[in-house]
Amino acid sequence: MNWILLIEQILNGVQLGLLLFLLAAGLTLVFGIMDLVNLAHGSLYMIGAFIAATLTQLTGSFIVAAILTLPATMLVGMAVEMIALRTLYDRDHLDQVLATFGLILFADDFVQLAWGPAGMDIRLPDFLRTSFEILPGVTYPSYRLAIIVVGLSVAAGLYFLVAKTRIGMLIRAGASNREMIGALGVNIRLLFTLIFGLGAAMAGLAGLMAGPILTVQIGMGNEILILAFVVIVIGGIGSIRGAFVAALIVGLIDTVGRAFLPELLGLFLGQTTADTAAPSISSMMSYLLMAIILAFRPEGLFPPRSG
Repeated sequence: MNWILLIEQILNGVQLGLLLFLLAAGLTLVFGIMDLVNLAHGSLYMIGAFIAATLTQLTGSFIVAAILTLPATMLVGMAVEMIALRTLYDRDHLDQVLATFGLILFADDFVQLAWGPAGMDIRLPDFLRTSFEILPGVTYPSYRLAIIVVGLSVAAGLYFLVAKTRIGMLIRAGASNREMIGALGVNIRLLFTLIFGLGAAMAGLAGLMAGPILTVQIGMGNEILILAFVVIVIGGIGSIRGAFVAALIVGLIDTVGRAFLPELLGLFLGQTTADTAAPSISSMMSYLLMAIILAFRPEGLFPPRSG
């Protein structure tokens, strides 16, 4: 029956990868186009989850809450960009790191003040709490399958936006030479605000989709942000295609590794030692992959000019 476990873990890896992509895509747009190192991007993921949890309680509908969470998180992101981040564009990366780290602390304290120190749960509708038979004898949770469908749909929509529309043309031009598009009459500040708002909305979407699986709690965006940075470094800073491919790779490595490494290590070590070491080794493999790619392709798998 190991093949059933393998299929399930591959799907879990794809699901984790798509959540990472939603977070990393916005981060790579901001980093690659605006040249802004935003450590507070994970805070938008957290705020999106808390907004979704609150709206689910108020409306009694997860679907309505999800629809309302996206513009709400986008507005929060645009406000943060205009109030706190706009002055950092001409500063060096160290100033950006320090300022956005301060925003993480501010966001955690703000969430604790607004929602309290306790976590929140997001209740799913009945049709998303069932299982779906994907193959004869193989069932998979409907909600996790919905995450995969939504993630793939958003990835396709983002590709169309960036590659086929006028706004996407401006985004790609901004990634190549933002001074030039500013000289051509494009309102670069408005473009940056919209890009940051789009990234915030995608982070909020990732947060609201992760909320029903995890507990919505303070600081929930900090750990996943590290993996998002690994994703954009592997894929190539500023590359949407690179973020998508790298997110799937990292998601599969982390999930499949955690499932099968204990059994593999158990062949050489005691089972207790193998069970203890496997999660750490699985997490380390993503960073090892990043180091190998940086050694041979410092610009990532799909740097923006080729992606």
